[in-house]
Amino acid sequence: MSTHWKPDGLTDLPPDFGSQFTVNRRLTPKRPGRVVENDEYAAFLRRVIGAYSRRVAAGDIDAISAMARIARETDTAIRDAIAGLRSIGYSWADIGMRLNITRQAAQQRWGDQQPGHNPHTRSRRHWLRHG
Repeated sequence: MSTHWKPDGLTDLPPDFGSQFTVNRRLTPKRPGRVVENDEYAAFLRRVIGAYSRRVAAGDIDAISAMARIARETDTAIRDAIAGLRSIGYSWADIGMRLNITRQAAQQRWGDQQPGHNPHTRSRRHWLRHG
């Protein structure tokens, strides 16, 4: 096998170079990915949000806008999740019970909203009417 030096410092490799390297299937079994349960994942998110809050509270004032954006995105994600639950048949009572609120409170908060709608943002029509 002959190689020659290239100007960039690399050598030419023979065409069958990669074929000599194979994976030993017995040593690298195909393992399923680790399943993370919802409770475990939620606990992780609470720790991350708590740490971010402490960082902002310690004086990272520029991060407060990002934290507020995360809160808005979380509200939208909850709204979308509830819309999804409703679309597959869960009742307001089911949802309210999991949130420790009444079914009426759940329906009032999330009832007439479309997925992705944020009730905290005013429409252009609102501002035209109410200045």
